[in-house]
Amino acid sequence: MPVEISDVSRAISAAAFQAYEKRLLAEIMDQPLPQHIAVIMDGNRRFAREISLKPLDGHMKGKNKLEEVLEWCMETNIKILTVYAFSTENFNRDSDEVNTLMGLFAKGFNDVIKDERVHKHKIRIRALGQRNMLPEPVQKAIENVEEKTEEYDNYNFNIAIAYGGREEIMNAIKEIAKEVRAGNVEPEDIDSSYMAKFLYTGGLPDPDLVLRTSGEERISNFLLWQLAYSELYFTDVYWPKFKKIDFLRAIRSYQLRKRRYGK
Repeated sequence: MPVEISDVSRAISAAAFQAYEKRLLAEIMDQPLPQHIAVIMDGNRRFAREISLKPLDGHMKGKNKLEEVLEWCMETNIKILTVYAFSTENFNRDSDEVNTLMGLFAKGFNDVIKDERVHKHKIRIRALGQRNMLPEPVQKAIENVEEKTEEYDNYNFNIAIAYGGREEIMNAIKEIAKEVRAGNVEPEDIDSSYMAKFLYTGGLPDPDLVLRTSGEERISNFLLWQLAYSELYFTDVYWPKFKKIDFLRAIRSYQLRKRRYGK
């Protein structure tokens, strides 16, 4: 049976794409890499609507994509990945969708502790946010995965859930006020490094690169304190369609920028 010209074209195109991806990977590995990448995973529902799927299907595709990105981080030796999974504002969505998502989060945290890759690569997993707002099954799943991985220090995987940047800063201020009231610190001794200890990301370096999918170009109350000097990268690809080549391009964009920190 003769081979269709379109099949040959697709094969050539795929081979060229793979060659480009391989070359780009080699190029970025030859330059300083970001230590900490933060991701605003946007576009699950719009992706689902685009191909006539239910919102839940979009979220499932997004969950699968997150696992891929974690693999890419390990391949490129990026030690810290922080993702924005669910904001405090997201609780205002339809209750059925919120409840479904909470079920997915509970299952996801319970499943990840059984994932041999977590233990093989010693990935520490933490949830960032106001966990008291979460249903009890989600809270218990988080506590379990954090306890089982707290000694791991090769990679850090942080999931921002029930998270709000303004709330994080306000909570930190309240905790510092308690320290001042107790006489544990003088107001004049409070600086940015002291403040950072009371944030959800305490003990971790700030993100070098923050990327957002779906074409939106805003921060949406994410890591407001921590991204003061982060490089921002926006792509119009919906999160479930985010490819490895998109990931590599984001890193290359970071590497091409001059980070002066005001100097």
